[in-house]
Amino acid sequence: MKLKDMFKKTNYIAVAEPRKEDSPSPGRRAEVHPEVPAGLLRKCNHCKAAIIAEEAKAAFYTCPKCHGYFRMEARKRIEMIGDADSFMEWDTGLLSPNPLGFSGYEEKLRQTKEKTGLEEAIITGKVRIAGYEAVIGVCDGRFMMASMGQVVGEKIARAVERATKAQLPVILFACSGGARMQEGIVSLMQMAKTAAALKRHSDAGQLTVTVLTDPTTGGVTASFAMLGDVILAEPNALIGFAGPRVIEQTIRQKLPKGFQRAEFLLEHGFVDKIVTRQEMKDVLARILMLHSRKQLPVPVKTAGRGDPATSPAISPWERVRMSRMNDRPVGSDYIPALFDDFLEFHGDRCYQDDPAVIGGTALFEGCPVTVIVQAKGKDTKENISRNFAMPAPEGYRKALRLMRQAEKFGRPVICLVDTPGAFCGIEAEERGQGEAIARNLFEMSSLRVPVLSIVIGEGGSGGALAMAVADEVWMLENSIYSVLSPEGFASILWKDSGRAEEAADIMKLTAPDLKELGIVEKVFAEPGHLTVRNYAAVCRRLRGSIRDFLQQYGTLDAQERIEKRYRRFRNM
Repeated sequence: MKLKDMFKKTNYIAVAEPRKEDSPSPGRRAEVHPEVPAGLLRKCNHCKAAIIAEEAKAAFYTCPKCHGYFRMEARKRIEMIGDADSFMEWDTGLLSPNPLGFSGYEEKLRQTKEKTGLEEAIITGKVRIAGYEAVIGVCDGRFMMASMGQVVGEKIARAVERATKAQLPVILFACSGGARMQEGIVSLMQMAKTAAALKRHSDAGQLTVTVLTDPTTGGVTASFAMLGDVILAEPNALIGFAGPRVIEQTIRQKLPKGFQRAEFLLEHGFVDKIVTRQEMKDVLARILMLHSRKQLPVPVKTAGRGDPATSPAISPWERVRMSRMNDRPVGSDYIPALFDDFLEFHGDRCYQDDPAVIGGTALFEGCPVTVIVQAKGKDTKENISRNFAMPAPEGYRKALRLMRQAEKFGRPVICLVDTPGAFCGIEAEERGQGEAIARNLFEMSSLRVPVLSIVIGEGGSGGALAMAVADEVWMLENSIYSVLSPEGFASILWKDSGRAEEAADIMKLTAPDLKELGIVEKVFAEPGHLTVRNYAAVCRRLRGSIRDFLQQYGTLDAQERIEKRYRRFRNM
């Protein structure tokens, strides 16, 4: 008998059963076949390989061979991410109604409860994760595919309301086929109920993290699952509103490979981060930590900080060339040099994630900050993947989403500007490049938190300004900031891009010129040819000045900050 014939299929994985001995033929020596203990071997639904159950459990319920994910029971998930013995369950004993009088529904519920040992499709309560308290809700797909009926909606709403009152973050693990058909329109109303509860929680300034697991579909996707301040997903999880079969049957088209999987959602801007189960507790703990620390950095007197002397002997065109040098430090180099515990978030929640903009949350000397960087590459391949730091509309919309999130949680915003300009392709115009830039200028002017922008390389036109409507704007000595590139300036005014050097001389685009004009507040000296090998001293001065900035602007009243920022630009 073949090994594959020893397995019996189940909804999740296959469980091996003991093999019965075959009777030996007359005159033939009996063969001894060792029995396989019940439950020891399982069959992976992904690669079909035989695996040892305990190895799968030790690997966080993933296949040790292909690393495919098995669906997890709710209580196992809570054990996986929660501190030992810290979970306190809430709202047990709620009974599901039968609002439609649907035939057989009560019996289906009874059988499901007996089979799973669950009362309903979600478990809610309070838990500690690496010492941080949070309210948690975990869907369990064994209970009617975790469809959302009245009890599921009620338990989520109650948990969120208690979290709002206690000023605790909410973590929701979604796994669902959608609304529960047997409860009809009452099930549909749970979408509005859970969304309304989360809106009140958000308005109270509290954090919601949702984790999308396989599958997250239908009314759950269209309600609480997609309403997290931070949205995480497990690898390869199916996530969508309409299921793949429904879509194929409706439009009569074959869907592309990977459609509606977590990686597809990340690429299209709807998920912040894909997190493995092995990393999940650590990532959740980091998110909770970054949203729990509010203190400003301690002021330290540091000699040589402030506004170093510059080198006026360098011509404007030479500074343009230096700002574009291939080995000049790029935004991603400054993140680890200036900040700790940076956690990148992705997507504009509308269309796409733009790799030309890196954004996320970090600590600056113990103070949580939002960091947004226009990102050039370190080589040709990376430059191409990041579109040479020319953001598309979704890049600016991602930046604005993270700024609004920073405002909600009272985090200062620090932007590193380095772009030749906004992307000017056909698709950028189709998706509203001008509107996206204008919206950033509009919203940044009244953000209630401190905003600092630092030009570290090129500051090209409105593409740079869209991340530089700040309380203060600083520049590195050999960076530039201008209405247009010198080449573009010369082409428009003189119909000759070859006069770019001449244009640079009259544009007043250098840091010293802009300091003199009052466009920027600080200029930081560079050690000649700036590279990652010698930028440590620049970073030290930047850190000292950032510390001063956060102290100065962090102690101002929000309205006073907004008025000061308005006057800054009003007087130009």
